[in-house]
Amino acid sequence: MKIKFLGHSAFLITGAGKKIITDPYKSGAFGSLNYKPIKESADIVTISHEHDDHNYLGEIKGNPKIIRGEGEREINGVKIKGVATYHDPVKGKERGKNTIFLLEVEGMRLAHLGDLGESLNEEVLREIGEVDILLLPVGGYFTISATEATKIMTELKPKITIPMHYKTSACDFPISPVDDFLGGKKNCRFLEKSEVEIKKEDLSAFGGDEVWVLKPERV
Repeated sequence: MKIKFLGHSAFLITGAGKKIITDPYKSGAFGSLNYKPIKESADIVTISHEHDDHNYLGEIKGNPKIIRGEGEREINGVKIKGVATYHDPVKGKERGKNTIFLLEVEGMRLAHLGDLGESLNEEVLREIGEVDILLLPVGGYFTISATEATKIMTELKPKITIPMHYKTSACDFPISPVDDFLGGKKNCRFLEKSEVEIKKEDLSAFGGDEVWVLKPERV
């Protein structure tokens, strides 16, 4: 499976002959998100919630199947599960709902937490289950903070965590840079590239505290 960090919370996941894009942003959204437009083709697009920095389909190529909301599906051999959560710590009263998406690709389970804004209770943790690769918002303000993100990483115990939704030169939102999340963590790698390939047989080498920082491709 290949994972390419496009920027913000958008990734291109390629595996089992399929292309999946998560949370595609609108370039220029809210006058603060300046990543270049997403013009990739996709078979599947997952949308965690209806904000312009996570739901823009206008320039994606192909005829993708659009996935929103909770529930289980299987599309072209890819198993997808949506788990209902909230975009804030007050049951959606401030920013509405959020969907965590679990994708099973080439025998690996990947979790994209969207714009999660709350801690995960035991019921949600059970619904999520085992996670091999975690795409985790870490910037705070609109989502969980770096401290809360660290707690969730500890609870889910993924083999590899890839941070997302943090401040960069292309993102002027009042959120924190990735370094705030990385502080005090031992097994952090700055890969200096936007895409990484992960094979199921390689996961056993990682103990659960591995953090890989990818370089946004669309800066």
